[in-house]
Amino acid sequence: MTLTGRTVPSPLGPLTLVASPTGLREIRFVGEAANDSAIPGDSPILDRTVTQLSEYFAGSRREFDLPLEPEGTPFQRDVWRVLEGIAYGETISYGEEARRLGDAKKSRAVGSANGRNPLPIVIPCHRVIGADGSLTGYSGGMEKKVWLLNHERNS
Repeated sequence: MTLTGRTVPSPLGPLTLVASPTGLREIRFVGEAANDSAIPGDSPILDRTVTQLSEYFAGSRREFDLPLEPEGTPFQRDVWRVLEGIAYGETISYGEEARRLGDAKKSRAVGSANGRNPLPIVIPCHRVIGADGSLTGYSGGMEKKVWLLNHERNS
């Protein structure tokens, strides 16, 4: 299967987008390894992703409507589906995310799966915080997590 890649500017720095012919596979921040088999080129899915990310960053989009194909284990994909249910501007704890998944004891495993989320921003792992309200790790770096949370609070 041919994967198409494109790097686009954003308020968070360049983002590398990767799509198959049928769905968005990855969004990577600068410095993160993206799928190196992706070939630069045109893709209707990447076009839609660029448009929707631009709308999100402009404050006019709160939900994404894209065909998603994140690659991961069945557990990781279950965790990422829970992330998709966190409303724009809302935050929850890892424990709450584990509870929504069906097992409150799996908060560490949930945190690990969040760290492997290949579609940050679109699958909003930035909306998960520590039980005490503290900000915890983010694959793109804490400054990006803070930016995303502030952006959603202020738009």
